[in-house]
Amino acid sequence: MDRPTTPGGRTAVRQGAQTAMEPRGLVDLRGAAGESFTVRYPPGAVVVVSGLPGSGKSTLLRRWSARSRAAATVDPRAVHEACAAVMPAALPYAVYRPWARIEHFRLLRASVRRGGPLLVHDCGSRAWMRRWLSGAAARQGRELHLVLLDVGAVTALAGQRERGRWAPRRAFARHRRGLDRLLAAFTRHAAGAAGTPTPEAASVLLLDRVSRERAAAVRFGPPEPAR
Repeated sequence: MDRPTTPGGRTAVRQGAQTAMEPRGLVDLRGAAGESFTVRYPPGAVVVVSGLPGSGKSTLLRRWSARSRAAATVDPRAVHEACAAVMPAALPYAVYRPWARIEHFRLLRASVRRGGPLLVHDCGSRAWMRRWLSGAAARQGRELHLVLLDVGAVTALAGQRERGRWAPRRAFARHRRGLDRLLAAFTRHAAGAAGTPTPEAASVLLLDRVSRERAAAVRFGPPEPAR
């Protein structure tokens, strides 16, 4: 099996009809067309999938979790729906949003402590959340990895319209500003003009609309031996 090292700090491993990618450092696949691939992470890795509301985070996580039953998934949308199910229908979500957020964090903390591979849905603009996840994982000898969906505000808003759920305008604008700053920092880092903006992450995989669809599956396990 050939094991070519490709640009951007990633290793591509040919596995039958599909390539398995083992990202390390910054891996920018935006604008990269081609065949589908599997993303491989170390055993027990915590993988945070980030992006604007409507960028396709939940869709990607559902596809990955369906093909990797070993990994647990923490998605705040599931907590939102569980909270809504026990609240009066006339009660606006804004009223019990703080409770839902506390429940989401409680579930996330319990899932990290449980160990094993974990997929996490997060907006990605909160540095404190990445640092906390990284520290909690490191204490168990595990790594934090980040997948960032860069699809643009127009596509994200179209995604919200398609799913029939809209993020509050102020929240969307706040997430957009945070992610724009983060993406700009990654651009400077890739050009060698600055250090990585996410030193807590062992890898950062940047995907756009095209490469997001190419990321067919995720696997957790030791690296493939070189041949």
